[in-house]
Order: sequence, then structure tokens, then C-alpha cells
Amino acid sequence: MRACELRNLHLVTYENGMRLQQKLIELRQQETVPDQLLLLEHPPVITLGRGGDVRNLLAPAATLDAQRVRFFETTRGGDITYHGPGQLVGYPIIHLGEGNRDVRRYVTKLEEVLIRTVAEFGITAERADGKRGIWAGNDKIAAIGVRIARWVTSHGFALNVTTNLDHFRLITPCGLHGTGVTSISHLVGRDVALAEVREIVAAKFAEVFERDVVSRAESIRLVKIVVHDGERVLLLHRRPERGNFWQPITGSIEEGELPLDTARRELAEETGHGGEPETIDLEQSFMIESHFLEARYPPPIIASETAFAVEVTPGMQVRLDAAEHDDYGWFTFAEAYERIRWTDDREALEKVETRLLALAPQ
Repeated sequence: MRACELRNLHLVTYENGMRLQQKLIELRQQETVPDQLLLLEHPPVITLGRGGDVRNLLAPAATLDAQRVRFFETTRGGDITYHGPGQLVGYPIIHLGEGNRDVRRYVTKLEEVLIRTVAEFGITAERADGKRGIWAGNDKIAAIGVRIARWVTSHGFALNVTTNLDHFRLITPCGLHGTGVTSISHLVGRDVALAEVREIVAAKFAEVFERDVVSRAESIRLVKIVVHDGERVLLLHRRPERGNFWQPITGSIEEGELPLDTARRELAEETGHGGEPETIDLEQSFMIESHFLEARYPPPIIASETAFAVEVTPGMQVRLDAAEHDDYGWFTFAEAYERIRWTDDREALEKVETRLLALAPQ
């Protein structure tokens, strides 16, 4: 059987997911890497496929902003759909190869993977004529939208596990009227761990596609520390030769080190101050393109990152690590969003801002 690398990722912003897919597509087309299966979650996002009808987006921009749901037009097939936490998204990057260049057969196999997966929870799901995805009665439990370039696949499926089904009210799912959406947890009447579903999906994918699925770990483990004074957030500016962008404090987890220990160490090294970082319940995955790391890790370089926050005294002076950074600043969250480059940084800042707003006197 052909090999397929399984990459179990954390929360991946939609933009970062597209960048990672494009890199893997290029590598797979060049036969630099074997087939890939990415399993991940996205932050709340609505995507519109090629040829989709934007009128199926029911919510105005102000509503999306208020609920922190983003909107993208994308390159996959299909109409409109929603992704969010609690939904398992699968992106197979596989070469269909000679004798298997049948797009319909490929989509049918993806549906079979999902049908076999939900069956493990006692759920009977079926295909529906003229509709992609799988259905439990009149309710859709998984969506499918794919793209194929030089016979290498991308995009894939989204299976509702513990998804916030209310967010589907923002759209007409897949442009279909008179149908609903459901999830594994809703149908079985209990919370279902996403990790459990990941394992089953990977096993069923191996069966249906006849692949030897082997788990592949991340290239590097990082922490991010959002330092704030209750109103403003600290950003550091990387030197031009190190990227030339603004970011929160970040650092690599050393061998044998716990993420919290790394966060404490990086806070002291990057600011000259101590403090006790608190977890903000955010783990992310993303690709890094850096000539500093390419000599140590083969592409794609995929990082996992655990996020923390720490509150400090307003106006705290910072002692920079001059080898990496050349400036720092305290910014309102709105100003910080304008300066940061990476969407994973945005997610961490938004998480901290939301917590602060919830604690503020009404």
C-alpha cells in the first residue's frame, strides 16, 4: 500500500490552512513528499466555493464581526459552508495516480470514509442524489468540497462532531433550502471527544483509500505569550533580517521543557521581567517558511504553539533581545490588529481581548 502521512493539527486559521495546503500540493506534485492527510479544526469561518452564490450568506458583515466569524471566497468546489471549533476538517493531499483519475470516484470514497466513521457511533448516514456530503435523515452531518490540480487533491471534508450548529443559521448550507444540519454529539445525546473521531477517521481513510497511514509529528513546538496591561498589548518588532514584522512574544520549547516553563523563560528573556503566564486554552498549528529553520527541518516546517497571557504594570519598560528584535510598543487591541501579520497572532489577541471584555464592569 502507498504511504500517507497523517498530520494531526490543532486549531488552524483558514488562511494558514490554505498556505499549508498549497505548499503540500507543490511538494506532492514534485513527489518530494508522500500522500498527506491533514486533520484539524478552524476558528469560526464561512467559505464560499467556486461558482457559489453569495446570496446564501444570510448574515450582514456587522453580524459576522460581532460573532467573530470570518468570510472567505475559496478555490474548492461546492457552494457555501461553515467551519468552526468542534468540527473535524480533513484535507487529503493525495495523488490520484494513473488509473485512478476519477473525480467522482474520489468524492464517493470520501463520503464512504465519513459514512463508516459515524457508523461507529450508531449513526446511519447516507449519500443523497445530486448533493455532496453525507446525511442523517434530512440533516447534513458532513460537507465535502474538493479541488484537484495536476491530479493532486486538496480541500476535502468537514464532519460536525460538537460544532456550534447555531452558526449554520448565518448561511443557507451548501445553498440547499429545506434541509438542516446536525452533529455526532447532537445525534448520540452526549459530548464526543474530537480526538476519538480523529482516530476513527484516520483508520477508515486507511481502509477506503488503501493507504498505510503513518502519524507525522510537528517539526517544532512553540509558545506565544500575550503580554498586556488590561487595556494595551505589548508587541515586539523583529529585525528586518529576521522577518521585519510585529508579533507577541514567542519562543521554542526546549527538549524536556513544559510549555509553561518555556513561557516563563521567554517572558524573562524578551522583556527582562518575571511573571506568571496563564493558559488561554488555545493551541494552534501553522507552517513556518524560514531560511533559519530550513537547514534543520525538511519542508514543510509545521509548528504547534501553546498560547499564554500575562498581565503586567501599565507602562512597563522592556529590555529587548537585540539579536532578534529592534523595537517594541504598547498598543490598543485595535492598533495591534492593524500591525500584526499572522492570523494565528490575531486569534490569540482576540482570545485575550474577549476575556478582558467579559471581566470588565458593565
